[in-house]
Amino acid sequence: MSSNLLAQLSGTRYPQLKETLTPFRLPMAHPDSISYIFLDDDKDPDGIKATLLNGKKVLWIDDDDDMKIGDLEGDMDNDALLIDINNDGLYSDEEDIILDYLDEDGDGKADYMALLENGLREFETEWLTCHYIWMIDEDQDGVFGHMNWDTFTFEAWDHAGRANFFTDYNGDAILLKAHNEPWNMENLSYNWENPFLHFDEDNDGLSEMAIRMLDRPQAIENTKDFITLKFSESVSSVQMGFDLDNDTEPGNELDFDMSLKFSGKGFQYQDQVHPFKSHPIAEGSDQFFTDPRYRHLTELIYPGRENAYDLTFDRGEWEYCWFVFDEDDDCNRWERVEFYDPKDPFKIGSGNGGLDDNPQADAAGDRGEWDSDFSGKGNLYISPLDGKIHLYGAETGYWRIDQHALFFQGWQGWRGDNLQPEDTDPVEPERFATVKYEDTDNNGFFDKISYDMDGDQVFEESFSLCDAKQPDKGEIFVTADMEYEDYSNLFNKVARVQSTKAVQMLALARQAGLNTDYYNFYKNPRSVNEQYNHGYWLSYYLLRDIKQLKVINPKVKGIDEDRVYYSLPEWTRDL
Repeated sequence: MSSNLLAQLSGTRYPQLKETLTPFRLPMAHPDSISYIFLDDDKDPDGIKATLLNGKKVLWIDDDDDMKIGDLEGDMDNDALLIDINNDGLYSDEEDIILDYLDEDGDGKADYMALLENGLREFETEWLTCHYIWMIDEDQDGVFGHMNWDTFTFEAWDHAGRANFFTDYNGDAILLKAHNEPWNMENLSYNWENPFLHFDEDNDGLSEMAIRMLDRPQAIENTKDFITLKFSESVSSVQMGFDLDNDTEPGNELDFDMSLKFSGKGFQYQDQVHPFKSHPIAEGSDQFFTDPRYRHLTELIYPGRENAYDLTFDRGEWEYCWFVFDEDDDCNRWERVEFYDPKDPFKIGSGNGGLDDNPQADAAGDRGEWDSDFSGKGNLYISPLDGKIHLYGAETGYWRIDQHALFFQGWQGWRGDNLQPEDTDPVEPERFATVKYEDTDNNGFFDKISYDMDGDQVFEESFSLCDAKQPDKGEIFVTADMEYEDYSNLFNKVARVQSTKAVQMLALARQAGLNTDYYNFYKNPRSVNEQYNHGYWLSYYLLRDIKQLKVINPKVKGIDEDRVYYSLPEWTRDL
């Protein structure tokens, strides 16, 4: 990492780089500073005011009435922690932080945590450096959001190793989040990321699938109070991420391989109500909250784990669908493989108008495809062009190749200034290979592939299934009917396709008298992903070798490498 980058990241954007030990715990209170608050007549305390050893002033509210004289702090099942960050004597006002825990089933473990990270009162913008968050701990691992107790900030991306985030993106977890002040929002039962779901499909404590739904806030015109925004109560964007080969494990905690994005009018979800079973609130505690409305909610409204996926297809009115595949398998992001934009395939860099225009996208190594009119309904197919999964209905697609993940993406948050920091130097390639896909006959299937494999930004070679009078169609996999296991099975099938094609191309190469031992590295895959990756590259290299041999040795005849390479194995037609 460069010294300049380290200096940049060691500032306010990424305080974790300045840590020697991570401060997981709220600093303890100075015992002489503790005073108890009594709000009712039962003679036990209902709150604690204290000054922490670092000088910060806090207020604990005992919502479940189990606090005792002698306690140094509240508990984390049904209490609220209010922190006076700016030392103005108020505990839930501008620039202050609230962590509010709720145990709705009475088992002594919090089921919800509300996190409010307040900014300044603001009337102009819909996007602020603040948070209104609900976290729901469905797998009961006790993990919610991560606070840096040196800086007293919510740090959603602090992590150990490659992508072992301290905030709960693993297992069965739900996050509802807005970057707005609660006092500016009309109905706090709704949210912006509403919801952000993680799915643990095999009960290993890690996430194999994620769904992120967005409800964009709208301005309230001519308002005369603090409430300036309201949610549309419609989901207008759905993004899904899939770990197709289920290769997450300790040390590789997040590894999504493919994402789908649905955007448009979307669907309304006012009927997706999740009532609290119970929500105890300490009597008289509203006086300590600038805006106590969130504490009096009886319900949260969001598409839940059981039906979020189905609602996307059953109710969604979508204008377009995007697809991205992490071909270099280097994505450890917490939410999805970030999407490529349908822009210039040869421009590179965040905000530069290329495929990776999105600062969260991988600079190289991913394959993006775009169905601009939603004609394919978000469905998938395996193309004879390359034996890979493709988006049905996509008009074009590009694969920007990073063959060996040399420009490793990792958990990458954001290339450039933003709340999402970086802990690796975001180097981008100056030269890269590109593959282009086209549907020239507009039947929903790619039929033409073009190659710029030397990185000179000129497609030097192409192949057309239509010109070769070979079929371009494949079995359509209807995503509306699929579950996670079906996506995993589809990828296993594609890995088998690549292995089969590699065997077929090896046979052709031997028939042509080629020495294939140069590629022994690719002949020994050790995982499903290596079957997929190694099979593809072995077939491609052999295709190129056979073509070159036929040029320099005209006596090599009777080998139709294109017909073998650009077709699917016979057995795929029986499945």
